[in-house]
Amino acid sequence: MAQIRIENLRKDFGSFTAVQSSSFTIEDGEFFMLLGPSGCGKTTTLRMMAGLELPTSGHIYLDGDDVADRPARQRDIAFVFQMYALYPHMNVRRNISYPLISQGMSRGDVRRKVDEVAGILGIEDILSKPVGGLSGGDRQRVALGRAIVRDPKAFFMDEPLGALDAEFRERMAEELRALHDRMGATTVYVTHDQLEAMQMGDKIVVMNHGVVEQFGVPQDIYDWPATMFVANFIGSPPMNLLEFHGMAGRGTDHVMLGDAKIAVPTLLDGAQGDLALGVRPEHVHLDDDGSYRGRVTATEYLGTTQIVTLSTAHGDVKARIASDKKVEIGEVVGLRFNPSTVSVFDRSTSRAILSDGNKGVLAHG
Repeated sequence: MAQIRIENLRKDFGSFTAVQSSSFTIEDGEFFMLLGPSGCGKTTTLRMMAGLELPTSGHIYLDGDDVADRPARQRDIAFVFQMYALYPHMNVRRNISYPLISQGMSRGDVRRKVDEVAGILGIEDILSKPVGGLSGGDRQRVALGRAIVRDPKAFFMDEPLGALDAEFRERMAEELRALHDRMGATTVYVTHDQLEAMQMGDKIVVMNHGVVEQFGVPQDIYDWPATMFVANFIGSPPMNLLEFHGMAGRGTDHVMLGDAKIAVPTLLDGAQGDLALGVRPEHVHLDDDGSYRGRVTATEYLGTTQIVTLSTAHGDVKARIASDKKVEIGEVVGLRFNPSTVSVFDRSTSRAILSDGNKGVLAHG
């Protein structure tokens, strides 16, 4: 398998820049997620890594070799597409074996390798069936088998579960992650689904408008978003962002929302002007003694928890609280935020201000 290192990767299509100076490293054996909304540049990045697009500038190192100018056939990678890309006139066995036959492998070795891969994927019983009559999940397993059978240095997957229904997609996500863990393969996976990325990934790159907004482990990205975009994109509901005008000075441990003093992790940098306070819904508590107030405008029952929406002077706040806590629409309640989990953002740059809470994450990402 392989380490993959991206340095200052850029792709222009005429006057449009699809990817802007991206840099990150995928360690050997990682399950690495490229995450972002449609049009953010994640698929273009993957295609450049695979050799299906040549970069305008930058470097792509595969096991230490710069392969940025090499065609796909010289990179020893396997690509799994969203729409399977199977050969409809061939049965399952012939689809999986085709890359090995193309390489001139002997018939006996081909059969042995295909049987081994079919056992890994649990598709031994459909090897003789035509692919046209298979379910979407089985087709995707066949596409995976055709990639796995080559023993490539890395697997690249472009939204491979996007065509499946929600229930089957979740099951296949679990199977893909389990397959990765058994094989120890370096895998790069493109998705727009943040839940899928959080569920499956060892590391995540979050992209927007061709720019890498943040990369790191899922928990760090969730707990300490580097930008307001990441705060909005990750989480369901996303992080609350309360906009205010004021000062967040270096060394301070609080900010002022109107007359309310809100505790924050000690700031290691400062900003003033247009700022935002970020807090996850599960870290918002309804507390009669809270100095910051909000009016309940909606509740959403979710079984063990409920989402309460409150209108405040600085924007709406969503709180995830126990479902048995009684709240009334129109009720004015006090709000308390868990201070160790709060982020402060400079709205002029959209970036988080460095603090005791996020210093390790932002320095890494």
